[in-house]
Amino acid sequence: MMTATCIPDHYRAIEVELPVNAVLHLWLKAVTPEEPGAVSLYSANGKFGEVQASNAEENSFRIYQVFGGGTVTLAYDMAVTSLSVAYWFTPSDVLETGITVIHTNPSNEPPDLPYGYHFRPPFGWMNDPNGFGRFGGRPHLFYQHYSHGRIWNNMHWGHAVSSDYLRWRHLPVFLFPSEELTVRPDKRGGAFSGSAIARTDGPGIRVFFTEKIAERMPEQEIQLTATSTDLFSAGAAEVFLPRRPDGEGLTFDFRDPYVFRSPDGLWKMLLGSQSGTGGVVLLYQTEDNTAAAGWAYVGKLYTETRYQTSALECPCLLPMDGDYRDPATRWALIYGLMNGEDKETGRHNLTMIDIGWFDGRSFAKSFGRELDFGTDNYAFQAFVDGNTPVGIGWLGNWADTGPTVDFPSAMTLPRTLVLEGDTLLTPPIGAAESLRARMLDRTRLASGQLIELPNGAAEITFELSEAGGAFRLEFDHPDIRLAVAQHEEGLEILYGYLDRPEEPPGPRYLAKAAGARRLRVFLDYGSLEVFADGGRVAGTKRIAGFDPVRAARLVAEPGVVVNATVWSLRL
Repeated sequence: MMTATCIPDHYRAIEVELPVNAVLHLWLKAVTPEEPGAVSLYSANGKFGEVQASNAEENSFRIYQVFGGGTVTLAYDMAVTSLSVAYWFTPSDVLETGITVIHTNPSNEPPDLPYGYHFRPPFGWMNDPNGFGRFGGRPHLFYQHYSHGRIWNNMHWGHAVSSDYLRWRHLPVFLFPSEELTVRPDKRGGAFSGSAIARTDGPGIRVFFTEKIAERMPEQEIQLTATSTDLFSAGAAEVFLPRRPDGEGLTFDFRDPYVFRSPDGLWKMLLGSQSGTGGVVLLYQTEDNTAAAGWAYVGKLYTETRYQTSALECPCLLPMDGDYRDPATRWALIYGLMNGEDKETGRHNLTMIDIGWFDGRSFAKSFGRELDFGTDNYAFQAFVDGNTPVGIGWLGNWADTGPTVDFPSAMTLPRTLVLEGDTLLTPPIGAAESLRARMLDRTRLASGQLIELPNGAAEITFELSEAGGAFRLEFDHPDIRLAVAQHEEGLEILYGYLDRPEEPPGPRYLAKAAGARRLRVFLDYGSLEVFADGGRVAGTKRIAGFDPVRAARLVAEPGVVVNATVWSLRL
């Protein structure tokens, strides 16, 4: 190439081989206000393009299409320009091939976890799942995302597509913060959580999301909608709900639209908020078959008073055991208790799931429980895939993170939701068995021996001779005291730091009176997930850092453990 003679010596150069009609997505900003930032593009014939950014406060998003393809070099002066993220894709096959990331910075690069099997973003921060559904024949996952660091900031929507809910291809960033936030980096907010439906007026999807701009008056949070015909890029967003309902005494919290079909055939929408009596789920409806407009307030669908929560977040309502039009079908109402606390155990931000009947205007609860006793399964979003309810959650908790915490995180294992009479099961999706790469043991763990785990990604299953049998599954981790135990109080995840013996005890991750007999435990870099009796009880705990669990030992009285098996896992 001739680029060696074209590019100044002090420039940083990134060489990449691009196909014809490749599209580059670049985020850059000026290092100082005095001189605009710029990234130049070179081929064998010399410089052929340039993108610029004059804002020294916030990363500017730029698109560049390379029609001819071939070997291309991106070059920039690091004294003048900061390049945060660069990736490329070809629009004609991006749903099959995904994006190719060619540059990140140390502040936003993903952890190197070669055997990890939980979904993680290709760069930057991630929290709530959004727009979870099957579109164009494939499962799609959108998520709350900040591209330029592993710390919460102005929200985008990241995006990925899969064939089995486990093996994901990363797609271009889907939604961006508004221009008002781009030019005013002192403000915070962005494209907050929401949902997606298949369009009724053409190909593609319609997404619904909350736009937040802190300190905007009179509404900090308003509801927007946008469409996508190609399933990977969003059109211009439009406001469809500009204000909270009058007369309900709501706080500024007004977010996370979840749109779905109702038994009366209308589109309905849930939104989370807070009133003087507690956190609330609000219900809206529209007679517009496209769901684009005409939304009218119906009333408060649910009010939470038990846990002194602030806003209810990420509400979700879906049919569980029949067609949504059948009055006999039971529905699941799922919601997060933002800032709520279980005083007895010290756990914060629980996620609840209630089962009952929904007639289009009211929800009659039959029974309910915590979705996850470990609490690190937050903002859980679900939909009915064919006849099977499927959901996924953020493997995190706001009690452990915040706007100043470096927190590279993951999504939980996807889970199915099953009703067996009046028992709710939330087991991992059936495809999780395809993660089993190699059987490590089927006799020694049951006899109390230490089983070494070669990479920390493992599945352990065991059965007890009777429900509620006492055991302690102990894990060897370099920094964390970690175990799963069943005792007279229930099933518990034990968690603490090895180097902080004098620290007051933290929350108790306890499922009281669980009476478990069959256990299934998933370990990965930075996480532990427990499923008892087919998901009758589930517990998720994020493990600080990414050091793997090195070994496991199962301690129990003779005759308590009937059998146990250990698999090494990988995608």
